[in-house]
Formats: sequence, structure tokens, C-alpha cells
Amino acid sequence: MNEIERAVDVLKKGGLAVYPTDTLYAVGANISNENAVKKVYEIKKRPLNIYLPVAVGSVEQIESVAVMNDVARKIAEKFMPGPITLILKKKKEISNIVAREKIAVRVPANPVALKISSLAGAITATSANVHGRNAPSTVEEAEKQLGNKVDIYVDGGKLKGIPSTIIDVSDGEIKVIREGAIKTEEFYE
Repeated sequence: MNEIERAVDVLKKGGLAVYPTDTLYAVGANISNENAVKKVYEIKKRPLNIYLPVAVGSVEQIESVAVMNDVARKIAEKFMPGPITLILKKKKEISNIVAREKIAVRVPANPVALKISSLAGAITATSANVHGRNAPSTVEEAEKQLGNKVDIYVDGGKLKGIPSTIIDVSDGEIKVIREGAIKTEEFYE
């Protein structure tokens, strides 16, 4: 079993995996396992009212967790996979511990992240750090902060370290929440 298969196995069994994305290292938990998601909040010391972004393996897979609209589809087609997080209305079947009315979804342009989320299903994609501390661009930095509280670390080398751009398109309008790797003006080109 290779590292990706081991990570998928861990995630399917309710464990936690740190994995590389196209921006930073993320800590993943299967979003359909509430206990696993609660563990993510605990190890990050993240307040429960700050919801967790989710990674999926393809633009098509977004519809398994969120309601897509025309604006979201256009943005997704242009920028995904890539360093962008879309905030959309969440599907009712997604647990409220992951998100309430809206959910933040990514399709990272990293082959490891895409493979893991394609095989394991939707997983959390929050940075692999303690809340309020620097987000890690190496697996060693993630391990220093989270230690043995994570079941597996998948090393993808040194990453860019620039966070994803977050946009809320839940109502069909573009609202930039955080400018990151993709600049605001690119949405209007």
C-alpha cells in the first residue's frame, strides 16, 4: 500500500491525514464522520463557529456537498483545480459541524490532494496548524504543530505557502472574502 492509499484508508476509518494542497498543507478528515471532524477542531484548537473548508477531487464532486449556480460554475471551470475556495449553499445532508447554511469548497491543483479526495470522498481542507499560528508550507512544520494527533502525514515537499483566494458566490454574485493566490481582478477578466 502506498502513502496515498494509506491516507485514504486512514480517512475512511475516521482518522486524520495531513496532505499537500496547491497552497499549504491541510489536515483532512472524512466530512461524513462527525467524530473525525470534531477531532480536527480539537487538534487545531479552532472555535466551532469557524467552519472548515472542504476539498473534493473534481468540479463535478462539488455538487455532492454544495448547490452550484451559474456564477459558481463559470468560476469553477476557469480556476479549478486551483488555489480558490468557493463559498456555496451547502447540501442539507452535510453535517452542521462542518458548516451551517454555506460551505467552503476547493478542488486543489495538487495530484496528491486530488487523488486522496477522489478516493476518500469530501475531506476537510483546513490548514494543518494550530488556530492562530502560521500555516505550514512543509510537512515538518505541520508535524511540529500537530505532532502525533494526526494518523498520517503525506509529504509533498515544500509548497507555495500562499493561501487560496476565498470567494462567496452562494447568491450568484462574486464577493471576495480573502484575496490569496488568485487576484480579485482575475474574476472580472
